[in-house]
Parts: sequence; C-alpha cells; structure tokens
Amino acid sequence: MEALRQDDPRRFGRFTALARFDEGASAVRYVARDLASGESALITAARPELAAVPVFSRRFQAEARTAERLAGGWVAPPLDPGDTAETPGDEAEPLWTAAGYVPALPLAEAISIAGPLPERALRILGAGIAEILSRVHAAGSVLQGLAPGTVLLAADGPRLTAFGPLGAAASAEARPGGQLSVRLGYLTPEQIEGKEVSAASDLFVLGLLLAYAATGTTPFTEGPAEEATRRIAEDEPELDAVPEELRELIANCLAKDPDQRPSAGTVAAELALEGAAGLARGGWLPEPLAAAVADQEARVLALEVPEEGEATAEAGEADAPPAPEDARPVDAPALRKPADVAAPSGDADPGNGDIGEDRGTTRFLNTGPRPPQNDRPTTQLALPHELTAPRAPDALPAAPPAQPAAPLALPAGPVAPQQPGHTHGGPAPYPAAALPAGPAGPGGPGGGPMVSLPLPPAPAPAPDPAASRRTLLTIAAAAVGGLIVGGGSVAALGSGGTAEATDDKPAPKPRRTLPGQAPEPRWIYAHPASESSPLTTALWQDKLLVVTSESQASAVDLRTGKRLWQRADGAKGQAALAAGADLVFVASPTEFLWLSPKNGKVVHRVRYTEAFEDLPGLTVGRLAGSSGPVIWFTGSHTVVEKAPKPKKGKKKGKDKEVVEAYFFAYDIVQRKELWRTSVPAGRDPGTPAYRVVAERSADVLVRQDAASLTAAEVKKAKGKGSVRSFDQKTGKLLWAKQYGAASLEAATTGDEDGTLYAAVGQDLQAFEADSTKPLWRVEGSEDSWFGTPLIAGPLIHTTERSRLVGAVERESGRLVWRRSTEVPGTGPAPSLTLSGSEKTLIAADAVQVTVFAAADGERLWKFQDIGSADPKGETVRASYRALAFGETVVVQRDRSFYAFPVA
Repeated sequence: MEALRQDDPRRFGRFTALARFDEGASAVRYVARDLASGESALITAARPELAAVPVFSRRFQAEARTAERLAGGWVAPPLDPGDTAETPGDEAEPLWTAAGYVPALPLAEAISIAGPLPERALRILGAGIAEILSRVHAAGSVLQGLAPGTVLLAADGPRLTAFGPLGAAASAEARPGGQLSVRLGYLTPEQIEGKEVSAASDLFVLGLLLAYAATGTTPFTEGPAEEATRRIAEDEPELDAVPEELRELIANCLAKDPDQRPSAGTVAAELALEGAAGLARGGWLPEPLAAAVADQEARVLALEVPEEGEATAEAGEADAPPAPEDARPVDAPALRKPADVAAPSGDADPGNGDIGEDRGTTRFLNTGPRPPQNDRPTTQLALPHELTAPRAPDALPAAPPAQPAAPLALPAGPVAPQQPGHTHGGPAPYPAAALPAGPAGPGGPGGGPMVSLPLPPAPAPAPDPAASRRTLLTIAAAAVGGLIVGGGSVAALGSGGTAEATDDKPAPKPRRTLPGQAPEPRWIYAHPASESSPLTTALWQDKLLVVTSESQASAVDLRTGKRLWQRADGAKGQAALAAGADLVFVASPTEFLWLSPKNGKVVHRVRYTEAFEDLPGLTVGRLAGSSGPVIWFTGSHTVVEKAPKPKKGKKKGKDKEVVEAYFFAYDIVQRKELWRTSVPAGRDPGTPAYRVVAERSADVLVRQDAASLTAAEVKKAKGKGSVRSFDQKTGKLLWAKQYGAASLEAATTGDEDGTLYAAVGQDLQAFEADSTKPLWRVEGSEDSWFGTPLIAGPLIHTTERSRLVGAVERESGRLVWRRSTEVPGTGPAPSLTLSGSEKTLIAADAVQVTVFAAADGERLWKFQDIGSADPKGETVRASYRALAFGETVVVQRDRSFYAFPVA
C-alpha cells in the first residue's frame, strides 16, 4: 500500500480514494472510504490508457458483472457505488468497480514477507479457492482468473478479487489503432497443444498456484525461460519442496491429461474435510502475516483524506509507476508502464535483459540468481477495435524474418478455417471461442501468449487474394495459443460467453464422476426468462414439478424435465398437493383449484366468497401444513364493530373496523371445511402465519411466525416462543406452552411421539410436549444457533448457522456425526431434505447444495450454480432449494432446476 500519486483519481462515486492498495497490468486498486457512512471499500480502477479502448471497456464491465454473480463465500460482493461523481473538465469518467474492504495481503506479497506457507495454511488456501471453482464448474464454466495478484490472504481465509483474463493478466497494452493486447500467465498442457479449455484447466492452474505458495517458486522453473511452454507440456513438475502430505494431490492437479485431474470438489474435500472456513477457525496465517494484516488494517483506519492538489509522488515517479512486486522477477528492473511497451523489433538487443520490452513466454518469481534471459513469444495476438471499413492488407504487421514467431493482428471478427468451396481471401467470422485460462503465474509480466478478447464479428471485407495468407497465419497462431476450440462447448467466465465448436467433431463424452463432484443431472429445466420468477415449487405424486409465479402455474414432467402445460388460473398459487390420485390441488389468492395433471385444465374451483359465505372478504394466508387429504391454513377478514348505544345525553361513539382471524382444517378430496376455530389476529393486515410443527393422533402442534405477532403479543411473550395444541377433530384450542428459553424465532419441530425439539440459545434441546419437561441437550458451535431439524426414523438431522450439519439419536440426544458444508460466511442455517430412501441428506443454503450420506455423514458431493451465463443477465441471489422423490433430488435456484440421481 502506498500514497496516492498526483494523477490518481480522488473520487469514485460516493467513495474518496485514500491510498493505493496495489496495481496490476490492467488496473490499479485503491483503498477508499465513503465519508458519509464511514464504509471502507477496495476500488478496482482500469488504467486510463486501457479504459479508452472500447473492447477493454466492454470486457471490464462484463467481468465485473460476472464477479457480481459469483459474490458470496470467499468472493466479496460488490458495493453500490451510489451517485457517480461528476468528473471536472472534459475527462472521461474512470472505469471502476467497488467491493467491501477486507484487511488482506496479496499472495505474492505474503510470500515475500514470510516465505512459503505452512501446510495448514496451504490447505485453507487451496480449499477456499477450490470451493470457488466448484461453484463455477457446476454451471459448466471456466474461471480463468487465478493469479497471485488476484488471491488475497485475510485473517479468516482467502479471498478472490478478480476474474477472467483481465484480472489474471501479467501485462496489458493499448496499441496504436485502438488495438488491445493482453498477455496471460500460466498456460496448461492442453492449451499449448491447441486443445479446448475446460474446468480441468482451472485445476492445473490451481496446482501451479499451490506449488508456488508451498515453495515460493513454480514447479517448472528449472531450465531456460524460452523452453517454459515445452516444460509445461512435457516435463514432470518439481515438487520435492512441497509438504509430503500435499504432494500427491498437487501432482494430480498438474497431470498432463485433463481427465486425470481431480474435480474442484474433490480437492476442497481432501484439503479441508470441514471446509476452509471450519479449518481456519482460530486463525490460520503465520504470525508475520497475521501481524502484517493487522498492521494494514490499522493503517487503513488511520488514513486521512488527502488534500486536493497535494503532491503525493515526486516528479517522474507518477509518470513511470513501478510494476507490482508480484509481476517482477527477483533482482529484475522495474517494468515500464504499459503505454511504453513496444512490440519486439528487429533492432532490439536480445541479450540486454531489459524486461520493459515484453518478450517473455513465461516469467517466474524466485527463479534464482541468474539474470533474465531473452524469451521470444511463441504466440502474440493483438486485437483491434471494431472496424467501420475493411482493414488494408498492409495494416497487418509483417513477420520479421529473423524472428520465429512474429506479432500477428487478429482482425475484428475472429476467423474460422476455410470450408470447402470458400475461395475468397477475406477472413470469415466464427463464434468467439473460450480463451486460454492463462492466469498470470507467480513469475509476473512475461507469462504466456497474447490472446484475443471476444468481439462481435465485423462484416467480412471484400475478396482480397493477398489476404488469404494473412488469414491462414492468424488461424495457425491462434491454434498454437489454444484459441481454436474443438468439438463441444464450454462457457468461459473470462470471455463472458459460451464457446462454440469450430469444426464438425462430435461433442466430448461427459467426464466421469469423481468423489466430491456432482453427478450428471438427469435433466435441466430453465424457467422461461420471459415469465416472472417462480414463487413456489412442489412435487405432485412423484410425476410433476409444479411451479407457480405471478402470472401462472406450470408443470414439468419429472421424468424428462420438459414443461407440459401452464395455466393462468394458478397464478400466485401455493401447495400443489395431490387431491386423490388424479388431481393437482393449488391454492390461489382467491380460490382453491383442482387441475388436471395432463393438461392443467381446471376441473373444479371453489372461490372463497362461495365456500366461506359467512366470512365476506376472507383473506387466506399461507398453508400451515397438510396430512393426506387435510390441509390447515389461517385466514382473516374485517368486520365493523358497532359502537355501543350511548347513555342518555352522551354522544354516540364511532363504529370501528376489527380484524377476525381463524385457523381452518379443510378436506381437499371431499372439498369441504372440517372445522375452524377463532384465533388472535396477527400483525397488520391481520392474518397470522402458522406452521404445523407436529401431527399427533389427537392434536396438531402449531407455531406462529414471530413476524406475524402483534406488538402486544410480543411484549406479553417476554422473548419466549410458544406452541399451541389444537384438537384434530374439532379444532378446539387445548393448550399453549413455552419451552425453556426457546425464543420467539427459535427453530422448532416435533414428532408423533410427543417430543418437541427447539433451538435454545446455541444448543438444541428436546422437551416433552405436554409437560415441557427437558429431556436432553446437544451443544452447538460457538457464535451459532440451530436451524429447523429434520426427523428421520431413530435420528434427528441437525443444521446450524455455522454451516454444520449432523445427526443425533432421537431418544438420547447422542451425537452420531457432524460435518461442515464447507460454505464460508454467515446467514440462515441450511435447510435439510432427505432422499426417498432416507439414505441421503441434502443441505441447501444461499451458496450451494451439499449432499451427505445420512448414516455416517460422509460428504458425497456439492453443487453450485452461478445463475445466468450471460454477462448482461441479472444477478441471481436466490437460495437453493431441494425437493426429493424416489432416487432423484430436484435442486432449484431461482429459474434453474437440476434433477440429480441420489441413493
């Protein structure tokens, strides 16, 4: 961290820049503060010379949207920038994003301070990054954003700060004519061979990153720098200095064959069975790093707003800022600023060691005392901006004859191999392919070939015989760099789109399922983007998935994942229960509906105004529960209470409106009300929200949501929650009881034997329902509390806000097992679902779905979905939900549904 320079921006929207945090090839990061709220932020601002390039601006914005969709866990969510400040003069507004500031050190800086990380810290670092990768790979995407500059070490675990080629770039450059060049760092064997990028490519780079963190160098360091790509493709990694316990796992990540590399979920599980967050509890950084993080936090808190016009850098320094430490080999001179970096020329001295001339294929940190060597690029592709007219043939830089690999300009609108019969020389457009996942390695600036950034195809120029060789040269160069993707497709987060096939090869077979990796879904259903998001989802007879929204109810075939029908009558509905063997019951805001499962046609309907004629204007709340053909629900309506007759000589008082509330039982097969009982009205507008926590032979036990209690009821409860008992046959209120210190919001459930299980403080406690006698207590984790447990035969499956899931014996409370879902951060406890066989336990929260063996807690696999693959798509913040039937679990996140096989 250093002081601001004279030409640094001072304002970013509502944030005021305080200091430089660090800088990379394409952007500078600033520590900033909202002076009104005191909120600190980490601003990532594009370098001005690059921000002016249209293709860079589009890429920067696309990657910012991708980072927003991946926010959560070890990825800090972006901050609302507020009103953008006016920029004085005619200067363009800087290109930037903001995230919450977390005291942390870049990985390269941490290695320079304390040397290689110890084994426990390596496990936490690798598990945290692998957890992020598993989220990305679950959606069929590739991260392309791992580099020592994008990985931060915070007090509670690692953080990932940037995504895509721009974030991982070792150098970036705006060239004359609006061209943009980005040099990537680490390459993978498949990229060097010109093969497609896949999720396994991210695992190879993770292996390189962990080897660097474990040793302070890279596993392919030894040997001439110009042969680095050959060593990556052919040589075995040097891992002797890696801790023995981690050597095999890192070696597996670095396997030459992508199919032999483990999945991200497997790596996360092997490194930290309890998850990175669990393993990091109590601190994880070596003492020098912990002290450095604490010192950084103290310095940030002490930062004051620089005065306007204050000179913060000596003349000359502001014009030539030094490169960040993680982008510079040991004992090497500072890099020139990107605008000063020129393409290799014929009169350059190949042996002068001047790193300002960016000629490296790959450069490594801590490679020993030998001076930097000449390292000509194997592939260097420069991407021009969109053209309004065909490029003249002489606009392409010619290859100097003395150089084995010359810089090549990639025309706007990527090119494809010529098809039979295609004779004109102009480049034919092809869909943008996935870029090589070549994050900057620990070696810094010279890491890997230049690559093109995807751009909408421009119109093909007129036939030009002289251009045919240019087209073929460009294709050949792209193939060397791994830009031309073979059969099949993969979504690349770095490219902000989906890679498409450029030949007629068949799509590759699905990779085999490895431990920790989610199985192939039986089907995937995407709720149409043209319709409103789902409100409720339910399974009907293990045959249909019924989805309701603001506009309609629709049904999906559980065998195929195909939508069968949609019905506007079911808009805003709930339940989707089985009314007998051949009807789907849906409760809408105004009526009960019975729909045909074949086509959604309304077979019966009962309007509330007709079924409850004596309760005009009845508002039906959410269903409290169901059992067989019986549903329980609450409802309320408003009546006018007449003012009492005044005494003689007194003025008559005013009539007033009063809300009356009821608890109902209704038979959806016979289509008739069974009973109703008057209950206290809830908070405005008056309908209380009930939930049936247990059904017994003689009664049902009900909890009221604290949010629907009136202020008077909350005051009367004195912080304690209660359970009500209603007679099964008559609906009569039998009793209302409180259980220990269980609060109004405490998660509670019960069983048919008359035992209640409630969260009490940080513990889970069992009580006799009728007597409130405590039976046993299970201690929870520190600073956490239990969510709603799930009863399964002789066991109770537990869930905690600390992301621990477990099982205890119902009778004794003995802990059988407890495992972490490996999800960092806080939030509600995961919701639990059992498979049809009760052999598999599914835990779903806002970040992921984690699947366990119910008997012993073995973590089987995890699943995460990043939402819309379109960079312009809306950010998905919905939590996951699981619905199980037979040997299948349907995982939902907002509009996306995945049917996975389970035991």
